[in-house]
This record gives sequence, C-alpha cells and structure tokens, in this order.
Amino acid sequence: MFEELIRLSRRFLKIKNSPYRRYLIRTTDFDHRMTIIVGQRGVGKTTTLVQHLLDCVNGDLLDPRILYLQVDHFQMGLASMYEIAEQFCLHGGQWIAFDEIHKYPDWSKELKSIYDTFPELNILASGSSALEIYRGSHDLTRRAVKYQMQGLSFREYLELTHQIDFPWYSLEDICGSHEKITTKIIDRLEGIHKKVLLEFKHYLKSGYYPYFSELKNEANYLLTLEQNLHTTIESDLSSIHPQLSGNSLAKIKQLLIFVANSVPFIPNWNKIRLALDIGDLRTLKSYFQHLEDACLIRSVSRGTKKLSQIESPSKVYMDNPNQLFAIASEQPEKGTIRETYFLNTLSQNHHIRLPKNGDFCVDDLYYFEVGGRKKTFHQVKTENNAFLACDDLEFGVGNKIPLWLFGFLY
Repeated sequence: MFEELIRLSRRFLKIKNSPYRRYLIRTTDFDHRMTIIVGQRGVGKTTTLVQHLLDCVNGDLLDPRILYLQVDHFQMGLASMYEIAEQFCLHGGQWIAFDEIHKYPDWSKELKSIYDTFPELNILASGSSALEIYRGSHDLTRRAVKYQMQGLSFREYLELTHQIDFPWYSLEDICGSHEKITTKIIDRLEGIHKKVLLEFKHYLKSGYYPYFSELKNEANYLLTLEQNLHTTIESDLSSIHPQLSGNSLAKIKQLLIFVANSVPFIPNWNKIRLALDIGDLRTLKSYFQHLEDACLIRSVSRGTKKLSQIESPSKVYMDNPNQLFAIASEQPEKGTIRETYFLNTLSQNHHIRLPKNGDFCVDDLYYFEVGGRKKTFHQVKTENNAFLACDDLEFGVGNKIPLWLFGFLY
C-alpha cells in the first residue's frame, strides 16, 4: 500500500506542478512545522503545495523525503493519515502534504497526533476556506500556521496570460506614486501590443481563478466557476458541517443566488427570511456566516476594526466579480462590479469599513470613492487622505487613481 502511495505521489507531483508561481509561494517561507493553506476551489492551493514540496528537494520528483497525498483518493482509504505518516517517517520522510483535508473525517485529530508524535516531519495541508482549525478539542492554533489564499490579482493575471513579470506595490506606493507606476506598467504592456483597460475588462469577467488559462472559452470558464460554487456548498460545507441537512444546503444555495442578484445590499433579515422561506433569523444568519467563511460572499460593517466583529454587516457583496458573471441572472451593474473588485483586492492585506463619507475607509486612514472616469470628489471632499478609484481610466492625476492599479497590491 505504501509503495502505491509513493507512485501516486510522484504522478501527482508531475501533473500538478506549474511553472507559474503565485504570490503565496513567492512571499512565504513555510518554515513552520505545520502549515495549512485554505482558499476557494480553484485558486491554486494544490499547485502551491506541490511547488513547495519540490522546492524542498531542488525539484527532484523521485526524492523519497517528500510525499503528496490527496486525502479523498481511494488509496487513502486503506490506511489512516497517521499510519501513512508513520510509515513515511520510517522511510526517512521529511515533508508530507495532505490536500483537501476537509474531506477527511477527524482530520484535526490526526494532524495533531502526527505533529506531536513525529517532530522530524514537516506537515503541509490544504482545505476549504471554511475550514476551522481552532474548533473543538483538537485545536491546532498553537501548532499550525494558517494562510488564506486569494485568487489571482490583476497583476498575476497579466503575468500568467502574457509571460511577463511585474512588481507589486504597497497601498502607500499606489496612493503616493501612481502616476509613475502606471506609466511603467502601460509602457510594458504596449511593448507587447496590449491595452490595460481591455485586459482589465477580461480579468473582471473571467480572470480571477488560474484555471482560466486551461479554459480558453469564456462560457466554459463561467460554467466551471458556477459548478465550483455549487460544489463548495454541496460538498465542502457539508464535509465541514455534517449537521447541515439537504434542505439546509439547498437554502444556502438559494441565499447565494439571492445575494448575487442583489449586491451590494444592506441585509434586511426579515425580508430575506420570508423571501427564502427560512424558519428563523438565527438560522438565516448562520447560513450567511457559512457563505462568508467559504469566501463566497464578503460583508463590510461601519464599525472600527475593534468593533467590526460584533456588528451586523452593513453591506454584503459577492467575494469577487467573476462570481457575479457566473451566477447572477442578469448582467451585473458596473458600479457593483467595481466595488466588488476594489473590496476583494484591498481585503487581502487591509482592513476595510464603510465610512460616513465615501464608499470605503481603508485601515482607518484612506478614504475612497469608487466609480467611473467622470467621478468627482464631492462625496469625500471633507475627508483627509481622500482618493478616487476610477474605472475606464488608463492614467490618473493627483488623488484620482485608475481602478485597475489596485490589482497590483499582491
């Protein structure tokens, strides 16, 4: 059995490797003994695990010190994770990766036992965004470092599409030096005969998930994304929360579609509960929480950083614009697409809340109004550090910044 897992691992290491390296593998040392990468389906968690394993052994697929395991593969049913890790250590293993751990019963118990019993072993794992590493008696927070993996930034989309490298910039860089930065980026794109606004339009509709490069047809991409959203609810959420009944999962899917056709909106709990025929408010709010934990929706409150966790959301958005195009019944509004994109890309490394004036307050320091190229400062004129993030704009001037440039934050 163990020999077959070795062969399977080498096969997967070969076919799941990719020459393109996402932001997480470029910026993370993974020097902790247990690392868990969580994220939506299709954002590149598996590729990142494989790349890191191969980095540990200078790219040698046959090195016996690495082992990659898909926990839902039928071969895994012949032994427990713990038993496989034990055999691996006996054969000199040093780095082991468990992919899609949320599909394995008692995964946290087994990872805890592996970590405590085999100090020579470095453990990597991936799972759904909704994975909870801190729940129950097998709390892993003292043992594991968790990283949340986003989909492609606009910068990464350009790199992957055109095999061209771009640096990323801090928010401070973008707010203070966007005129110089945009000139450099646009010059490089024009050097390969590409227009940044056309590229950005493609990205907003079908460029957030790396598998776009395998599905050249946009319709197939959006269909795949829609299927992945349904699978996240039907399979991933049910694995993590087995108490959810079939009817509950159906209601959660209805809620997601309701959000997609309504965003951004201020939740009216009673109205939503009646529209979807959900029994009580507590159940409805738990459904919202499941969707947010799975990174299918994103909520923003008006509270400060300290208070935001105890406030009800003031606005709810889909997680990223591609999702809008995949499941909304009508063409998404431009304003919704713009705000969803801005919220998604800024949320990677910044705290965002809804201010009294403007659309978003970032890190309680920057105030942004998001809109088209003719947007004015009227709504943020009373705020210090006020900026416009404008779509359909190649170059900005002063505190008016092209919306696309925020896709270079990671």
